[in-house]
Amino acid sequence: MLNWLSRLSDPFIDAPVVRPPTGLLGFYRHFIQPVRGLLVTLVVVSLIASLSELALFVFLGKLVDLTTNSASPATFFRDNVWLLAAMGFVVLIVRPVSVLLSRGLTTVAFVPSLTALVRWRSYRYVLRQSLSFFQNDFAGRIAQKVMQSGPALRESVVNVVEGVWTLVIYLVGTIILFAGLDPWLILPVVAWACCYAVTIIRLVPPVRARSQAAAEANSGLSGRIVDSYTNIQAVKLFAHAEREDAFAKEGFVTQVDAFRRLAAAILTMMASLNVINSLLIFAVSGLALWLWSIGEISVGSIAMASALVIRLNQMSGWILRTITSLFENIGTLQNAIETISRPHAIVDKPEAKPLTVTIGEIRFENIRFHYGREDGGVIEDLSLSVAPGERVGLVGRSGAGKSTLVNLLLRLYDLEGGRILIDGQDISEVTQESLRSWIGMVTQDTALLHRSVRDNIRYGRPEASEEEIRAAAERAQAGQFVPELRDFRGRTGYDAFVGERGVKLSGGQRQRVAIARLLLKDAPILILDEATSALDSEVEAAIQEQLYSLMDGRTVIAIAHRLSTIAVLDRLVVMDEGRIVESGTHKELLERGGLYASLWKRQSGGFLGTESADGFGQAAAE
Repeated sequence: MLNWLSRLSDPFIDAPVVRPPTGLLGFYRHFIQPVRGLLVTLVVVSLIASLSELALFVFLGKLVDLTTNSASPATFFRDNVWLLAAMGFVVLIVRPVSVLLSRGLTTVAFVPSLTALVRWRSYRYVLRQSLSFFQNDFAGRIAQKVMQSGPALRESVVNVVEGVWTLVIYLVGTIILFAGLDPWLILPVVAWACCYAVTIIRLVPPVRARSQAAAEANSGLSGRIVDSYTNIQAVKLFAHAEREDAFAKEGFVTQVDAFRRLAAAILTMMASLNVINSLLIFAVSGLALWLWSIGEISVGSIAMASALVIRLNQMSGWILRTITSLFENIGTLQNAIETISRPHAIVDKPEAKPLTVTIGEIRFENIRFHYGREDGGVIEDLSLSVAPGERVGLVGRSGAGKSTLVNLLLRLYDLEGGRILIDGQDISEVTQESLRSWIGMVTQDTALLHRSVRDNIRYGRPEASEEEIRAAAERAQAGQFVPELRDFRGRTGYDAFVGERGVKLSGGQRQRVAIARLLLKDAPILILDEATSALDSEVEAAIQEQLYSLMDGRTVIAIAHRLSTIAVLDRLVVMDEGRIVESGTHKELLERGGLYASLWKRQSGGFLGTESADGFGQAAAE
């Protein structure tokens, strides 16, 4: 049975990545749609389970009347055999089976499937957000909201089915049964239902608002904690453990205060409903006794009516907790929707086609970009052509716009003016996935996945064989240290995990793994952003040979503050304040005596002279 229940719904069925609705009801519909059949089944089974329990109260009243009025106890069973058989069927078969099936559908089929479905689809949509989306928020806070959304939506739906739906069945069933006994018994039940509804309507909004505030405080706290743990090296280096304590404490204090305010609102609602429930029992029991005293109803009717209102009273406490949980989860969900359903800043056009690279020509045509600011543009009216197979170095002071230019080429941001073409194709007209699949890049801030060395290298080309992975590692000089790696679980070599963002490796080791990944990808367009900055001179010289070999026949854009590493390239483009101010070979730029010559002169004392660059060029040529 468990296997059958677990196969009723597949949360990972193929589906396009679409933006979840921003409205609460739309968000629910979006995620419930794939499991609607399962939900309808659960509602029907819950109805049967609730009706079977209501039948027990009817049997109770009948038994009291029959035993009270029985003329001969000896013939009681023979005289009432069909009623007792029906009672036994409901008690021994219908109710246990329906309750078991209801719990099985909920716990084995519905709850795991809906939770995974919401998390999986939310994760996929958020993963495709722009780079700025992740730069403007805590990674821990984003992850917290994705993880919270599944349980919050699931629990609120279960609350409605198991709580609100069950209460409605009991309430309607009670009114129908009371109408059959005496219509006067309906009045206190209807009055109780109205007071219950008014109390919920008046007191739920504060609970919902405070629940949303509590969820936001919880996400904020998670973000603060993850931020401290992620940057633990900086915390240690600056001896700021106590400062981080204070930073986290602010989040804890805010969270505790938010949850106390939520608890106060819930307590107020509970107190009000307890008074209403007590009045219901008193009114129905007293009215039933009065009706019996004047001969309108039987003793069995008193028993049934009293048992029903006591059951309603018991249920109302459970329903209160359910409704409270419902609105807590709604508050959590509303808080998560703000992040999860945010529109993508960079989207493929509906008619976007895959990019096709044949020769690797790149053209920047009058591009403009300033990160959404009104003035002070980072890049203003810049034009640049890179011929197929040309190796171009970008040079300039920090903040000149070099990294921004390559980020725009990768379409990590959208242009605010102009266009970028690769082999005559506007990158805004092609799919982002295809664009980046044709470009290989190594950055200065090399972040690796918390997976094995093998998985990180294979990220460049997932279908690569073991031999190709090891060959790429050897070419990147990573084969020297990888066999010696061991993680805390005892995995060694290429199976060893590198830690979050590759923290278990040195900066040079991370760059070598990243370069191995680049070599394995073997893309026709290469972007090298300080690709060897973390390497010592001996390893850098060895890797440079591999990089120069890889550059043959490829279009290359390289960025380096250490000018000697790019002086041998075909052309150097000097940028300043978002504009191109110089362009030419290393020798030509030195002869002009402009900004490049000034930068080279400043470095020549600390790094290399002109003759060293010539030596590099000869090595590259060889």
